[in-house]
Order: sequence, then C-alpha cells, then structure tokens
Amino acid sequence: MRNVLIVISGPSGVGKGTLVKLLLEEDPTLALSVSCTTRPPRKGERNGRDYYFIEKEEFLSRIRENDFLEYDEHFGNYYGTPRSFVERQLKEKSVVLEIDVVGALNAKRIMPQAVLVMIAPPSDEALEKRLARRGSESEEEREERLRRMRYELEQQKYYDYVVVNDDLQEAKRRLQEIINREKKKT
Repeated sequence: MRNVLIVISGPSGVGKGTLVKLLLEEDPTLALSVSCTTRPPRKGERNGRDYYFIEKEEFLSRIRENDFLEYDEHFGNYYGTPRSFVERQLKEKSVVLEIDVVGALNAKRIMPQAVLVMIAPPSDEALEKRLARRGSESEEEREERLRRMRYELEQQKYYDYVVVNDDLQEAKRRLQEIINREKKKT
C-alpha cells in the first residue's frame, strides 16, 4: 500500500477537527501535518506539535523557495503548510492535512496526487444550529461563517470526495474507507 496525502476541508462547525482527531487516534498509519506560523505561541502550544513557530523572514524566504503547499496571511501573521515536512512524512505514513478550501486547491495544484475530501453538513440549517449551539461567535460572525460556508460548499465540485457529517461515527467510517481505498491505488 502507498502513503497518501489526504486534504480535509469544510465549513466551520462541520466537525473536521473532531473527525481528524478520531482518525489519528485509531489509525497509527496516519500523521497530522503541522503548519508553520509567524505568530507567537499561545499558552500551552508547543513548537512542532501545534505549529512550527518561525520568524517572518524565514517564512518569506520559504515562500520564495516554494516550500509551502499553501499559505495565507491573517492579521499580520503568516500560516502555511510546509511542503518539505509533508514530503518527509509521506515517506513513512499517510498524511492528513486540515485546511480551508483555497489552501486545499493550492495544495492539489502543487501536489496533484493529493486526495481532497470535503466534509459537508447534512444541511445549511443543521450547520446553523451547530454554530449557534457553540455560542462562540456573535450573530454577525455566525452570518459571516454561513456566507463562507455557501462559498466553500460550492467548491466541492473540485474535490475527489464529499463526506456528509450527519453522524460522526458513520462519517469517520466513510473517511477511513476513502483513505484505505486511496492507499490501495497504484
């Protein structure tokens, strides 16, 4: 079996992080991609586990060297997926990368063998309820997330697979099935 790069995307609140955590806990043949950032670590974050915390000059240098599958800038800080890290990990294990739609499409452009999986909600209404239950955003922030959700879900036509997260265990089973199928391809 071959090692594969699995890129998981989906709207905020759809359960991507929970699914990725479950996959990693149950499948020792998977590794999580660790991104780089120029922001300082938050309390409890560790270099190499949560992010690789690097200086802005190093990040910009790595951009020039094409060492990112994707990168973006938010509020003056850069975030990106280091290509060199992913390539090293792929020699040993399959790699799971959880990123937004724009980043996923960039990663696929650079590494066409990447397998894109969109995690989708059962309905817009179900996601609205999930976001409201979280209670972590204002009404305006929730509305912005819902607008973003519609855009992201429109991009699923560029994905290799779409998994509807209507039942967490079933969605995890479908994701594992996709990963196993892709590992068997030659």
